[in-house]
Amino acid sequence: MNDRAIKKEIENAGNKEELRVIELRYLGRKQGRITLRLRKIKELPEGERKKEGAALNHLRGEIEEAIEKKRHALNQRSEIDFSGKHFDISLPPHHAKNGLPRSRGHLHPLTLMRREVETIFSSMGFAVVDGPLVETEYYNFDALNLPPNPPARDFWDTFWLQDPKRSGEKWSVPNEGRLKKALPTTHLLLRTHISPMQVRFMEKNNPPLRFISPGKVFRYEATDTSHDVEFMYVEGLMVDKNVSVAHMKYILFTFLQKLFSNKSMEMRLRPSYFPFVEPGFEVDMRLAESSKWLEILGAGMVHQQVFKNVGYIPKQWQGFAFGMGLDRLAMLKYKIPDIRLFHAHDIKFLEQF
Repeated sequence: MNDRAIKKEIENAGNKEELRVIELRYLGRKQGRITLRLRKIKELPEGERKKEGAALNHLRGEIEEAIEKKRHALNQRSEIDFSGKHFDISLPPHHAKNGLPRSRGHLHPLTLMRREVETIFSSMGFAVVDGPLVETEYYNFDALNLPPNPPARDFWDTFWLQDPKRSGEKWSVPNEGRLKKALPTTHLLLRTHISPMQVRFMEKNNPPLRFISPGKVFRYEATDTSHDVEFMYVEGLMVDKNVSVAHMKYILFTFLQKLFSNKSMEMRLRPSYFPFVEPGFEVDMRLAESSKWLEILGAGMVHQQVFKNVGYIPKQWQGFAFGMGLDRLAMLKYKIPDIRLFHAHDIKFLEQF
């Protein structure tokens, strides 16, 4: 695979749509040429795996850097100057009478971020799964080691579709027969995190497993420059016999390094508390050009009670889970100052991407 030819192809891309096609051709998580070759490394003789892997990872890094550079150049192109021109604003933008270029849509910045996150994790062997936006109280709280009374449940302000304090209606729990004891009454709500999908996936799949699940979550809280009632999130889970904090640290460090295209990035773990992991950590990162540590995500080793709730034999399996806001990642990478811009329908803002 000729790296010069690939870079020339990237340089000749005339717009973002052409650049995206090239990116998918080589780095796509399903049929990308580099991705497919990385998946076949395990078929090579042991002596060749390390050499081939290093070469492919180096090539992938160069392609990612060239694509990012070209994307930045396309963003810098000046807008068409309409001063002094007269046109009928009631006609569509591409109408010939206006003399304007045909307007073409493009992907939202959060969609671009989601696809980039999926591509990176897919290259490390993670599947991508989806789950429901409307959850039961059981999956959102109880199955994740958050029983009804402890104050830990108050960590999330919640949009209830039924008031749990007033409604007398009961909802059945799909896996009730798999547990030895009766499960509590459960009500419907908009999910406050994507951790319920981890429980749902483990109920239907035996380990070893590794996957991420991106999507919307909802919190009943005040809106400001860094908080919103609806935002994009991604959570991940890896379960196997001997998974450790070291595996978690490597996976997360590799992901952040690739996402921000910064080989000098630093990452640190700080002990923290999350009811569904033990031990739990806050993960901070620091880019080479900055002296400031940024809290970027939460992670930890899956609590054995969660494994017990999904029917796994306690202490037979180990795993780690992590979660991060896609909005926050996009704000950091694209230098966006206000989270509300993602849903403000501002064309000038969206055309920057």
